Amino acid sequence: MSTDNNQVLPLNVDRQDFDKALVAFRKLLGEENVLIENDKLTPYRKIMMSVEDAEHAPSAVITASSVEEVQGVVKICNEFKIPVWTISTGRNFGYGSAAPVKRGQVILDLRKMNKIINVDPELCTALVEPGVTYQQLYDYLEENNIPLMLSFSAPSAIAGPLGNTMDRGVGYTPYGEHFMMQCGMEVVMANGEVLRTGMGSVEGDTAWQVFKWGYGPTLDGMFTQSNYGICTKMGFWLMPKPPVYKPFEIKFEEESDIHDIVEMIRPLRIAQVIPNSVVIANILWEAATCDTRRSDYTDEPGHTSDAILKQIQKDKNLGAWNVYCALYGTQEQVDVNWKIVQDAVKKLGKGTIVTQEEAGDTQPFKYRAELMYGIPNLQEFGLYNWRGGGGSMWFAPVSQARGTECDKQKTLAKSILNKYGLDYVGEFIVGWRDMHHVIDVVYNRADPEELKRADACFNELLDEFAKEGYAVYRVNTHFQEKVAEIYGTTKRRVEHAIKRALDPNNILAPGKSGIDLNNPF
Repeated sequence: MSTDNNQVLPLNVDRQDFDKALVAFRKLLGEENVLIENDKLTPYRKIMMSVEDAEHAPSAVITASSVEEVQGVVKICNEFKIPVWTISTGRNFGYGSAAPVKRGQVILDLRKMNKIINVDPELCTALVEPGVTYQQLYDYLEENNIPLMLSFSAPSAIAGPLGNTMDRGVGYTPYGEHFMMQCGMEVVMANGEVLRTGMGSVEGDTAWQVFKWGYGPTLDGMFTQSNYGICTKMGFWLMPKPPVYKPFEIKFEEESDIHDIVEMIRPLRIAQVIPNSVVIANILWEAATCDTRRSDYTDEPGHTSDAILKQIQKDKNLGAWNVYCALYGTQEQVDVNWKIVQDAVKKLGKGTIVTQEEAGDTQPFKYRAELMYGIPNLQEFGLYNWRGGGGSMWFAPVSQARGTECDKQKTLAKSILNKYGLDYVGEFIVGWRDMHHVIDVVYNRADPEELKRADACFNELLDEFAKEGYAVYRVNTHFQEKVAEIYGTTKRRVEHAIKRALDPNNILAPGKSGIDLNNPF
């Protein structure tokens, strides 16, 4: 079957060679696993970024069901110089969805590789393939009465642990630093060889999911947020369900309270009194997840006024900042730490504590409590309804967990967003010593003028935060080259040197994280 004349072709690949590659893919994978028809490509073209769909349109989609098929795919890609963009579940909406980083790349969809290979209830480990979703793994644990809990980002049910960890995502439990909890990868290299990191390279070894390091250089990290290989299996650690779980919220009335909140939370996190990744969510984040729409309050253009924000805060019984934490352990441990938390809030002299008994099943407390206990849900998709129109880009700078830093970031971000007529919809996620500041730049993508404003806004956010010494830890595919520039030339030279050594034909996701042998810098 030949491609149609309107089909997007990969960069530097002519139609004749592309047709030959498609024939080879069909022979390897079967006709039904090579998609070129417009209607079948449509789900893979959907983006939420501030750019036309055509800029990230794939030339084809192929689906593999085994490691051997992935090896066969890279062999064909090398022969015809076909660039391939690999996805696991393709549900990374805030950072780019399933669409390739560059127009014309072939999408390799691994969602059919969805085996839960092993879960060890005693060692608390799991080994899964790329297509396994959090919901699938959660259901497996529940159906088999395995008392382990997951950690995932939100919304989580349709995403998966392998893809999220490969992009260094974070979650809301004590195991919320996901890459830290990863242990052992299987990676198909660009030349078709299969590498197992850590102890996995030793035939017959049983410590692959329990000891990260193995012997010699530790390689796992270089495969995250990169295009050096295709991960086909990943091991990670799971947390035992505690005998007692106590989620709670602390509501703060004023936006200016962010400084004091962080100064109170940081020592409790570092000391592990509060062991999980604490969320400090602003009013619009929480209101939007509960189906509040901007149109419910105003149809005025531009950003939402502070007066309306206060009205929403009152109507929805929210804080200007809503802090979500949890305690885990035996009753004795929880009781001791609960007293420490209460004393800290009392000493601060502000903030209202809300327990699960008081909140019941009300939202957003309910979904936050589920996230902190490893129960998947899709509640946070409500963010996309705040303005409507399908536009969403997550801006995620990192800082020290200091009140002065967070106040500075919040003030800067809000001023830039409001300048472009957009709202500050943000939350801080408190790690041990760092602060992930996640802002959802939500906008009406169906409005061409607002799309342009959102694009200019995101560019200015990156530029102005970089001037202050702040950089993002993840970004959508539209801005990956720009962020790579912010991190400097020495880092980029090293990354490109590794790319030339491992993938000289530049077939694996060229352009991801700004790594592309076709684009010297």
